[in-house]
Amino acid sequence: MAAATASAATAQQHDVRDVTGMFQMAPGTHPVPNTMFRDNRLRLVERLRARCSAEADDTPTLENAIAFFQGGKSAFRYDSDHEPLFRQESYFFWAFGVFEPDCYACIVVATGKSILFIPRLPDEYGIWMGTIQPPEYFKSLYGVDEVLFADKIAEMLPSFVPGDPELLVMEGLNTDSGLYSLPTEFEGIEAMNTDKSVLHTEITECRVIKSAAEIELMRYTNKISSDAHEEVMRKARPGMYEYQLESIFQHYTYFHGGMRFMAYTCICGSGHNAATLHYGHAGAPNNKRVDDGDVCLFDMGGEYCCYASDITVSFPVNGKFTELQRGIYKAVLKSNRAVIAQLRPGIFFHDMQRLADRVHLEELVKLGLLQGDVDEMLSVHLGAVFLPCGLGHLIGLDTHDVGGYPEGYERSTEPGLCKLRIGRPLEENMVVTVEPGIYFIDMLLDRALTNPEQARFFNKETLEEYRGFGGVRIEDDLVITADGCENLTTVVRDVDDIEKLMAEGKRPE
Repeated sequence: MAAATASAATAQQHDVRDVTGMFQMAPGTHPVPNTMFRDNRLRLVERLRARCSAEADDTPTLENAIAFFQGGKSAFRYDSDHEPLFRQESYFFWAFGVFEPDCYACIVVATGKSILFIPRLPDEYGIWMGTIQPPEYFKSLYGVDEVLFADKIAEMLPSFVPGDPELLVMEGLNTDSGLYSLPTEFEGIEAMNTDKSVLHTEITECRVIKSAAEIELMRYTNKISSDAHEEVMRKARPGMYEYQLESIFQHYTYFHGGMRFMAYTCICGSGHNAATLHYGHAGAPNNKRVDDGDVCLFDMGGEYCCYASDITVSFPVNGKFTELQRGIYKAVLKSNRAVIAQLRPGIFFHDMQRLADRVHLEELVKLGLLQGDVDEMLSVHLGAVFLPCGLGHLIGLDTHDVGGYPEGYERSTEPGLCKLRIGRPLEENMVVTVEPGIYFIDMLLDRALTNPEQARFFNKETLEEYRGFGGVRIEDDLVITADGCENLTTVVRDVDDIEKLMAEGKRPE
């Protein structure tokens, strides 16, 4: 492969957007207008103006405040010249919709003026990577007010405000990952006044509540990913390998939906692998043969214009649920639907996780795996033996999106609940996942059987029939509405519909 000396997208990839003022991979894929990012900036500016207008000694002054952003950096694979396909840093993309690496940008808070700073590329770039476009091109492409070169940042910032600039820069904790945003760096920043207390908090709150355009985009990512899951079910056969079914999903989302990225690493667990919550990593690369009688738990979502989908389906590879498989699947589907029916503004997810646990335990009693009083089971956290992870999370530009635990909300220490990724009450236009599951994880089952408080509820002989079963997860993406929610995920869910779909896939073409 020819080596490249600089990393940036070529002009050709933006042909459609350049003409129409929107991003679109091809006709028929979803058009994303530049106005979505302009409106995002306006939402942020409103919040920043309110903060900067507050009478507090440690608050930046409104007239000199500049919200400053650093985009993602181009990178290489270790010490080679291979450049992994660049994906923009999410906060930067939310505000500016810029795909290229090594950019900076700012917003003058008092006026709302937006300025993009692009790298000054060497002449050789034109040989390897394509036409070197002038600043005017990117001004038109991204709908910002001005475009300058990044080596002029320190020189130009003082000209945007009447006094000494007060830079609002990103610094804050991602409460989902536990990681902090990277520090802002450019030549000359050490001589400037910077504030690290305002920007991260305010833009995170903006990202939590989705605009109408963002919701429409996520409706598209869900539709394409739902269709791709159904394509996998149609083509699944015993004897195939997990990665082959993964490739069907990836091909469908890219070919039909223009999704060059997956929103996360595909989880394609079959048989006992379906009990591994985040199977599919480098040490377990979706490489098991899918055998007749296996349940497949496939958690896959495509990403379009940096916005994610997150969908999990569970189905028998041979197209017919056994009695055991049908019982567990229907139990999880019942909890999924019970939770969705309760979602509305003001609801807390920890209450929904308790609801899912109750439904699971009640159904496991009916199936004969458990015996006794369900309230007593809940009091000893038996539900977390089968659902040890969180019930759902915020989703948007990141699969596990930011803002789940703002100031004033703390994680629970209870089993199961401690893994929840959202502790705040739901609000209109949040987008969340609901992903209950029942997993037969040997380590957790063995631990429960040695705990007298939990072991007394198990029918040990029946439990052995489920050893090696794996698990079932059913995951949908939902937007919270004024009085309920809308399910963005359209994949088939009922047992009869899944079997019908898979039977259709076996018919000769």
